[in-house]
Amino acid sequence: MSSSLERQQASFMSSMSAASSKLAGTKRALAPPSPSPSVGSVASAVAAGSGTPRKAADRVDTPAHNIVYSQPAATGTGLNIITQVTYAIAWLRGKDEPRTYLEILGHLSGLHWSPSYQEEFVEAMRRTREIQWIPDPNLSEQTWQSGTYLHRPKVPGVRNKTQLLAYLQKKTDASCVGVKELKDGWPDCEKAINELEAEHKILVIRVKKEGSPRYVWLDDPSLFHEVDPELKVMWQKVEVPGTDTIVQRLKAASQKPASEDPRDKMTAAPKAEKKKRAQRRTGKATNTHMEHLLKDYSHMKR
Repeated sequence: MSSSLERQQASFMSSMSAASSKLAGTKRALAPPSPSPSVGSVASAVAAGSGTPRKAADRVDTPAHNIVYSQPAATGTGLNIITQVTYAIAWLRGKDEPRTYLEILGHLSGLHWSPSYQEEFVEAMRRTREIQWIPDPNLSEQTWQSGTYLHRPKVPGVRNKTQLLAYLQKKTDASCVGVKELKDGWPDCEKAINELEAEHKILVIRVKKEGSPRYVWLDDPSLFHEVDPELKVMWQKVEVPGTDTIVQRLKAASQKPASEDPRDKMTAAPKAEKKKRAQRRTGKATNTHMEHLLKDYSHMKR
């Protein structure tokens, strides 16, 4: 019996070994999985100028949620019409002669703009106060491409000392001219202002901290008289009394001080007391026509 059991075990082991060898012969070797591209490799490939990797073997379809989209280098910078008009004003400010729109576009690198965008830019320049449009006299009907453009300063026609004096002489009031407005059309005007002030042809108000000119008025050199330096020294030595002392001396001389405020002497008028409005008193209201409904009828119950 033991020998038959051993023969059965031996046949079972031989069948198992045959089956395992058959499986090993039919089994195929699996290729190792290709590594998936990382986010950094995809981003570097896009940044290098190509949307896909260089080699065809490396081209892998990346899931949509793993794609990294880079931000644009410029988001509308330099393409805004208002910005371009500002650049055009700054460029025309330094030009004494009118310029065509093509010259302006050449400075702004805008010759490649579409015709519709160029027309919109030209219309924006014509609406700007700082730019003067000069129509073409040879054309009966103007177009958006015709005419020239010139910077219109805040103080027009003032670019030298002679023009500044002429502008101040034409003024009908005693108002000043701001140096900031002069610099809009005449950037280097400070040197001329200093020379005219030394010649006593203009009066200048300067900033205390920096000493730069701020406002100018017209002056007459014939009214200027040189003061003796000794008199200046004597004038500086004169002691001026205080304000309280001056007021007391003027009052003692029966004179009215200019510093006295007349409103201080005004007595406040008595305010009329407002009469309180009498409240209207109403009598006690009773509903006499409903008294029969309020009677006690409890004794009539059965």
